Amino acid sequence: MTTLKRSLATAAFIAGLMASTAFAADNTIKIGALATLEGAFTVLGEDGMRGLKLALEQHGGKAGGKEIEIIQASSDGSPDSAVKAARKLVEQDGVQILIGPLSGSEGIAVKDYAKTQPNVTFINGTSAAQDTTLFDPAPNFFRFTTDGTQWMAGLGEYVYKEKGYHKVAVVAEDYSFPYSQVEGFMVPFCKLGGKVPAKFWVPIGNKDFSSVIAALPDDVDAIFVALGGADAVNFLTQYQQAGGSAPLVGGSITVDQTVLGSKGNVAKAIVGTPAAGPTADTWDDPRWKKFQADYKAAFPDGFPSPSLFAHGYYVNTTAALLALDKVNGDLSDGGKKLRDTLSTLQFDTPTGPVKLDHNRNGIADIFVTEVADQNGVLVNKVIKVNENVNQTLGEPEAEFLKIGPATRDNPDCK
Repeated sequence: MTTLKRSLATAAFIAGLMASTAFAADNTIKIGALATLEGAFTVLGEDGMRGLKLALEQHGGKAGGKEIEIIQASSDGSPDSAVKAARKLVEQDGVQILIGPLSGSEGIAVKDYAKTQPNVTFINGTSAAQDTTLFDPAPNFFRFTTDGTQWMAGLGEYVYKEKGYHKVAVVAEDYSFPYSQVEGFMVPFCKLGGKVPAKFWVPIGNKDFSSVIAALPDDVDAIFVALGGADAVNFLTQYQQAGGSAPLVGGSITVDQTVLGSKGNVAKAIVGTPAAGPTADTWDDPRWKKFQADYKAAFPDGFPSPSLFAHGYYVNTTAALLALDKVNGDLSDGGKKLRDTLSTLQFDTPTGPVKLDHNRNGIADIFVTEVADQNGVLVNKVIKVNENVNQTLGEPEAEFLKIGPATRDNPDCK
């Protein structure tokens, strides 16, 4: 059997497991998989689940000597839907470990719910709001995938010093993850002397950006865009159709494969756009190359390169499986040994090593990139790798916390 056929056969086997909600035998561990499979972020959630499936496939569908039963649940990107799905997984399906959610404010809500379920272990999917772990964290919530502020590491400095952008307007969705992205861009950018004279916050699922595009100031050097999924595609398409000419700077999911892999004229608006994030399509490292090859073999209908959502769910699922191996699948103590193990777990991911800080948040490498057209395929080209980025962007924690939680108005540098 070829590698591809083996991968597809195993993927089909895993899909069968995910469809099953039958009771778990004593030698089976139930894991809940929560992702946004409805609404504007649907394609993001679909690729996240590919990453989870790939991690489980590579682990042989087992961990700690026990079969893994995956029970899937969907949200629509809203905190209420995420908590409702998490409650169903924990209180009806009886999962002992929950992997997810995907979106920023969902993560904050699930973190708060985790505090009411101390015997269940929650491991993030790709939700990247800074508040989830930096402020009032839950002792049983783990994130091996860094946050949206970390994902911007190096970008503010790069566009100020290398691109010469000193005055930048912002267009972003109006919720916690883009707040973190804008903060991660602005803190170093403003420290260097950069100015952000205008911010435009739009609701998730916005379809008409004409009023925002018309209101963008003319006297800026660039526009920082922190939109995701269908929102990003709609804005970039309409901006190009409106004749927008200002250079763009991208948030992490604005230039992810979930957007670069879309159909239409996005390329005309986005080639050459600098950005930053936890993955980079052209990183010439054997770990990333293997991950790309495994993803393409398992999911020939997926994206040309795995998105950061596939990467994030892959990393967090791998963490769960590795920790289960270390405790021999023993959750008889309500998962305490598993959580103790997760707290000190370090391992090599497709994008380098990861370890956790005292808030159980990942410290990992972050990539500064630019969008490039490689034979008709849009990719994120590596410009620079920032190693071991922590949640305070290298600043002393006490000093960083003085900035306060990221919001629509914080930070500011007009």
